[in-house]
Amino acid sequence: MSKPQLLKILEQVSTGGLKPENALELLGTQAVRDTLHGLTLDPQRALRTSLSEVVLAQGKSDAALLAAVEGLSHHGPVLVSRVNPHQAALLEERFSVGSYWPDSRLFALGGSSKFARAVQPPWPQEGEVMIVTAGAADIPVALEAYCCLAFWDKDCGLVSDVGVAGLDRLTAHVEALRKARVIIAVAGMEGALPGVLAGLVSCPVLAVPTSVGYGVGAGGFAALSTMLSTCVPGVATLNIDNGFGAAAFAAKLLNKN
Repeated sequence: MSKPQLLKILEQVSTGGLKPENALELLGTQAVRDTLHGLTLDPQRALRTSLSEVVLAQGKSDAALLAAVEGLSHHGPVLVSRVNPHQAALLEERFSVGSYWPDSRLFALGGSSKFARAVQPPWPQEGEVMIVTAGAADIPVALEAYCCLAFWDKDCGLVSDVGVAGLDRLTAHVEALRKARVIIAVAGMEGALPGVLAGLVSCPVLAVPTSVGYGVGAGGFAALSTMLSTCVPGVATLNIDNGFGAAAFAAKLLNKN
């Protein structure tokens, strides 16, 4: 939005010609178009949805990726997901103050100070959002969720490698899990962990199947089928390896309350 447009809206509010809530709606519907790179950026998305636009690096040309991050950076912190090493090098060269975390495949400009600490274990093992993995191989997907929530300044914890092969490992964490407002359960193989957790707690459980597994695991489809078929109420299932989607769902649940 240009300065003259913004000034006009503010003048209308000050004179009583426009209600503040209507002004907010106008401010939340302004896009920025970059026809050179095929982009239509949405810098006001947070005003409408409570979460700002996140740049998906996967599939973008180098020029489009850099232009998207540059464009959004003029309006606030920027989070970039699914960043490969080549793209990370480009972003770090252009935006030297940014942070890249290879395990979660995220790059951030600004955001909460929690993000800088998010990928370094030991992780907190309690929080409003609890992220739980069945195995250590599921940690990269869990870290995508955890780091996104940290970027959005959410109170989250991460407990790893406590799947159904040894459920006794959950015992030490049950109290913290029952205090959480939402749980993100990340599991590959047979994907049974979310149903187990939903049978222990009163909060919603967001199930994230991972592509970890082999043979009939079919790249995460076996885990996905288990999670969709669970008989335990209170489980919502995300797409395979969709740690970001689970984080966004959890953040919106917290923002609404």
